Amino acid sequence: MGATGTSKTMVIQGGRENLVGRVEVPGDKSISHRATMLGALGEGTTRIRNFLPASDCLSTLEVVRGLGVEVVYSQDEVLVRGLGLKGWRQPTRSLECGGSGTTMRLMAGLLAGLPLYSILAGNTQLSRRPMDRVAVPLRQMGATILGDDDGKYPPLSILGGDLRAIRYEMPIASAQVKSAVLLAGLFAQGVTSVVEAAVTRDHTERMLTAMGVRVESEAGMVQVHPSPHLEPLDLRVPADMSSAAFLLAIAAVVPGSRVMVPGVGINPGRVGILHVLRKMGAEVCLHNQRVDAGEPVADIEVRYGTLRGISIGAEDVPTMIDELPVLAVIATQAEGVTEVRGAAELRVKETDRIATTVSELRRMGARIEALEDGFVVEGPTRLHGAHVESHDDHRLAMSLAVAALAASGETTIEGAACLSDSFPGFEEQVAQLIGY
Repeated sequence: MGATGTSKTMVIQGGRENLVGRVEVPGDKSISHRATMLGALGEGTTRIRNFLPASDCLSTLEVVRGLGVEVVYSQDEVLVRGLGLKGWRQPTRSLECGGSGTTMRLMAGLLAGLPLYSILAGNTQLSRRPMDRVAVPLRQMGATILGDDDGKYPPLSILGGDLRAIRYEMPIASAQVKSAVLLAGLFAQGVTSVVEAAVTRDHTERMLTAMGVRVESEAGMVQVHPSPHLEPLDLRVPADMSSAAFLLAIAAVVPGSRVMVPGVGINPGRVGILHVLRKMGAEVCLHNQRVDAGEPVADIEVRYGTLRGISIGAEDVPTMIDELPVLAVIATQAEGVTEVRGAAELRVKETDRIATTVSELRRMGARIEALEDGFVVEGPTRLHGAHVESHDDHRLAMSLAVAALAASGETTIEGAACLSDSFPGFEEQVAQLIGY
């Protein structure tokens, strides 16, 4: 039996070998979000090809529509008819972000800069995720932001406008927080600076530069200058590294396998998993490297190799935060101990990803222990099929699918509907790879 199931359940028969193929991955989630938001501020129509039609990104489309922006969505492209930096209209209802933390945090930065009153709301899962990390610096810039538990949790009520520039030293490594502050800086008086201790993805900076904004980057600091207008975009979104990683991981854990994913974005802030795979012993090759709309892109191939355990520290985590659950799966097939530290951020994702990853992989026979800020895995272990739960977390669901292919017997993954949050079509790509 291959990958089968309904919207709620995915069933995978393990014991696989020699999985070889070329698989497609949808557009990058982070770039799809940003292109929509910034296109809505541009002067003219922004054209986005290979937009990710995942529920999180569709939430962003609906939010900008709620601000008066016309969005034309089709299978081939998304057209966002921007209203300029001062053209967004007073919303007449709450702006619903669904389960998307990116939508809420980045939109908070933009709405902080505009003389509008808005409410950003989300589903139950999003309402448990901390928003004070963006509310604190945006308040320092002059915005009024209220929320549950003194602004720590959604919904967020925002009264924006009349911002002043700040120099913000981030207490945690977060591209979302950095982006929120930089986006608010578009409207502030003076030059807004963000200081980060660890490198994070720089999609926002690249896109702002492409739209004509003056952005300056140097060691550990990014500055954005206020801008009178933004030029519209015409871009093709590269394939999402954070989705490709799960298919590439199949090649790393299933003996004799080789997987190619074309057209993947290889932004320096996103490729930590590739460096780790190489260090662990998998063969990683980048083909046809090029630059598309300011973003580096390549066709990525991973081949199976004998794996060894490694240690990963806080300095490595920001470039692979979304891939750490599948790294735990890879570590179960590596010789020796793999230890991840400095990843406490995992505890405030869609789920507590440390706790859920550990609990579900243990059901499959993994020798894995939770740490306060990471986990320890001892390998190699022959995993076995089991009945496991996604906890409505798309990254965990994909990780468990990878584990199922490396395991003996049949694995049933409950809650697979959440795959649509970031990777609609994941089940079909897995089925193609295993020949069903």
